Amino acid sequence: MSHRELVVLGTASQVPTRLRNHNGYFLSWDGEGILFDPGDGTQRQMAHAGVAASDITRICLTHFHGDHCLGLPGVIQHISLDGSPHDVQAYFPASGEVYFDRLRYAAPYYDTATITKCPVASEGLLADTGKVRLEAYRLDHGIEAYGYRIIEPDGRRMLPERLREHGIAGPDIAALQRAGELRGVRLEDVSEPRRGQRFAFVMDTRLCAGVRTLAEGADVLVIESTYLAEDEDLAVAHGHLTAGQAARVAAEGGVHTLVLTHFSQRYDDPSRFRREAEAVFDGEVVVAEDLTRVKIRG
Repeated sequence: MSHRELVVLGTASQVPTRLRNHNGYFLSWDGEGILFDPGDGTQRQMAHAGVAASDITRICLTHFHGDHCLGLPGVIQHISLDGSPHDVQAYFPASGEVYFDRLRYAAPYYDTATITKCPVASEGLLADTGKVRLEAYRLDHGIEAYGYRIIEPDGRRMLPERLREHGIAGPDIAALQRAGELRGVRLEDVSEPRRGQRFAFVMDTRLCAGVRTLAEGADVLVIESTYLAEDEDLAVAHGHLTAGQAARVAAEGGVHTLVLTHFSQRYDDPSRFRREAEAVFDGEVVVAEDLTRVKIRG
């Protein structure tokens, strides 16, 4: 059975608060563990959430502002300390490779981790395991920034009543799925098309084509909503979104679950973000708090 869950490790923007740590998001996806934008304090938040450093298989940085990357040195050193048995691919904007190298070796340590650098220089496909695709699209934030999207390939959903009609059960189901036909019964006769799930991650950006591309058809969209509509001028000036803008993107893209995060410390009432989003988006709205967990349901 697949396990797909987002663990929110931090939800603050530039300045953390007593209740909100800097950014950090861990996506568990069928044996993959993808850590997005580890800001300062991510190691401790991982401990609170029960996320082990050895669970991480990929690290994705949207950009190199401190609240999105200053936790990287500790995370990488922790991966090394734990003796993680697998390679970890690290994705980041190519123009910031010098910052990645400085962060990775910010302090001396016994380096046993295998970290493969994967600088992102253009939009599109970054990795394809056959079970999942990782894509990146350019954002608009003043410095080079990319959002990320996880896509499961389309498949087929088995129909129990059709299987029973054709007398197919137990190991024969798997045999039919592998071969496409069994004793004259085609896979199409006992199943229906199933669209693969999609997860999108959008941080610091103004509205742009990349935001809309990433959000299109997402089952879960994690997106920054630094400001409220009353401060849209600040959002535009500083390269951010409002909750209303994020919600409109979700509505237009057919998103199922909208996860708002990256909140400015100027606001002390999180319910205002929910109200603003729900005014334009009728799907599920999650106003993330530190250590929030979001199941990605099929």
